[in-house]
Amino acid sequence: MQFLTFIGFTALVAIISYFKTRKTDETTSDGYFLGGRSLTAGVVAGSLLLTNLSTEQLVGLNGSAYQSGLSVMVWETLAAVAMVLTAIFLLPRYLKGGLTTVPGFLSERFDVTTKTLTSVLFLSGYVVVLLPVILYSGSLAISGMFDVPELLGVTHTQSIWICVWGIGIIGSIYAIFGGLKAVAVSDSLNAIGLLTGGLLIPIFGLLFIGDGNLLDGLSTLTTENPDKFKSMGGPTDPVPFYTIFTGMMLVNLFYWGTNQQIIQRALGAKNLKEGQKGLLLASFIKILGPIIVVLPGLIAFHVFQGSLENGDSAYPLLVKKVLPTAWLGFFAAVVFGAILSSFNSVLNSSVTLFGIDVYKQHINKEADEKTIVKYGKIFGTVLAFASMFIAPLIANAGSLFNYLQEINGIYSIPILTIVVVGYTTKRVPAIAAKVGLLSGCLLYCLSQFVLKDYFVNKAIEEAVSSGVTDAAALALVEAQAYPHYLDIMAILFVLNIVIMLIIGKFKPREVPFVQEYTKQVDITPWKYVKQAGVLVCLIVVALYVYFA
Repeated sequence: MQFLTFIGFTALVAIISYFKTRKTDETTSDGYFLGGRSLTAGVVAGSLLLTNLSTEQLVGLNGSAYQSGLSVMVWETLAAVAMVLTAIFLLPRYLKGGLTTVPGFLSERFDVTTKTLTSVLFLSGYVVVLLPVILYSGSLAISGMFDVPELLGVTHTQSIWICVWGIGIIGSIYAIFGGLKAVAVSDSLNAIGLLTGGLLIPIFGLLFIGDGNLLDGLSTLTTENPDKFKSMGGPTDPVPFYTIFTGMMLVNLFYWGTNQQIIQRALGAKNLKEGQKGLLLASFIKILGPIIVVLPGLIAFHVFQGSLENGDSAYPLLVKKVLPTAWLGFFAAVVFGAILSSFNSVLNSSVTLFGIDVYKQHINKEADEKTIVKYGKIFGTVLAFASMFIAPLIANAGSLFNYLQEINGIYSIPILTIVVVGYTTKRVPAIAAKVGLLSGCLLYCLSQFVLKDYFVNKAIEEAVSSGVTDAAALALVEAQAYPHYLDIMAILFVLNIVIMLIIGKFKPREVPFVQEYTKQVDITPWKYVKQAGVLVCLIVVALYVYFA
């Protein structure tokens, strides 16, 4: 019965999306990729939220909360602040230049090679990290909720492979042949279901703890697990509190302000006003995100008494335990929609970047619109299959969410650096951007894959030889042996900016850069954008003060 409900709800969303988009002309690359810039504030907000709210959050962030407590809510709360900054500072500049991709700005500001390097970095990150993580975490959720190993008589590993390929094939067909317009409409429909279903899990979880009484359940959870309800992470937590002031905001600014997967939704707004309202509406809802992606992890810790070997399994096991049988099929369909949303969005972004920034620019400069779309779809298919082969191999990566954020640093901070310098300076040349990209990537890899292992292993060996055997003490030694990866990001961000400014000082552009208004989009700002932004920031501060 649950499986039939799952199939029925998923099919309903697909049918509605088809009839909403079948009259849209998406035969051109711009129409295919951006839906003709016709998205309203509500669609932008829903699309942004669901693109972000996938199983790397539902499974990964709840898994981190299960292990470390409320402090991981910073990924959600600070995202709201990053969205405010994007709405006020970045989006007006993007729409003023009539951009369809972020690398498109870099081509205008620096040169085509810079744009191509950035696009290749995005595409590399998508296929090696982001798409596989989405597929693996989604498969973990679906497999856990439906108990696929028992249902099909296979091993856990085999069930992951089956789910990965099932999700990947369905998502690929929808994203590659539907375009962003179809994806955005289904996102908005799924967003309603995901927010509803996502809120039901903590409600039923608290009812389970409180023997049918919601408030008793909340009281029991907070009084019996006080250490889990501290907003400020300690030195051994995944996100120590001080990192909010180092690399955390930079990661969020990259994700919400420059990541093609996310920002393409705002770039698809019909005007600046709708884009800003969509971002700010999403930021208000994002503040409530911890209820969906953190609180269930805390509930799972209480319900399972911290006995789970893998924190990432906490969310699907909690869903299966506390959700009434009649609701399980519906919620599985909603989760499946969230998985597809993120997968579709990343894949559509990849098709966009390859078609416009690589194929048209370097492979076939005379290609017409239909040819660009054709080869973009072929590339997207290859990318999807590659990610499906990689996804099951990350099962032993440790904490999914932490792994995702740390590996993303290879390309996130270098790209953010050149975007910031590109908008805030007029004479820094293209060679500086290339140096910034390459130095940022190489130095981060050197730091995290060579130096970190050396210093951490050395510190632990010295501690053990000194007689330290307590697990908590060794964890503290490991945390203090080398800077946190968010600190490394902040250090390299500043270093790369200094390098680019020095190059700009000694070898400036001959003609200062001036961004021209293309008049493709009305860039009249929403009159309440600053007031709404300040309100969002004040609410975030109040949350931290309350839980501190």
